[in-house]
Amino acid sequence: MEKFFKSKKMKNIKILLILFLFSPLFAVDNQKLLDCYKIFEQKRAELEAKAEALLEKQEAFESLKNTYMALMKKKEKELKLKEQELNATLAKIKEEQKKIQELVKKNEEILKAIKEAKLDKLTESYAKMRPKNAAQILEDMKPKDAIEILQRLSPRILSKILAKMDPAKAAMYTQMLQKDTNESTNTSDSGGS
Repeated sequence: MEKFFKSKKMKNIKILLILFLFSPLFAVDNQKLLDCYKIFEQKRAELEAKAEALLEKQEAFESLKNTYMALMKKKEKELKLKEQELNATLAKIKEEQKKIQELVKKNEEILKAIKEAKLDKLTESYAKMRPKNAAQILEDMKPKDAIEILQRLSPRILSKILAKMDPAKAAMYTQMLQKDTNESTNTSDSGGS
């Protein structure tokens, strides 16, 4: 054990001797160490200030982001309400459009019935006229209007009126009547197939 103490004492003496010899160096190193510590403290203070500024900016950004998100949610709700209003208005417009189309269809049917009634009455008047007078009036009419009347006459009265017409006009009306008869026959045949 004595050896242990001797060797330990020797080591301590050596360390003290080394410290004594190098103590002026440590004094210089201590000054440098203090200067480094001051620089470190300054840098740390600068970094803390920058970190604080970044933290404030981040908080401002988060606040701005939250405000923006709240505004966007509000705008989304407003848009959804507007969309619902527009859809409701569109549905009403479609319903009104349907009603209008039905009214137009009914009016067309009524007008057609009125036209048919007028044409029937007019045809009846021509059927009661003398064939010569009816032929003269029909020759002066537009062919389309004359054909509408001639189509409705009975074959017996039609033949008497055509006989009193100018032969060229009678031939033209006969061809037109024949053409209309063929077209109406073809239309009804194709419609039934």
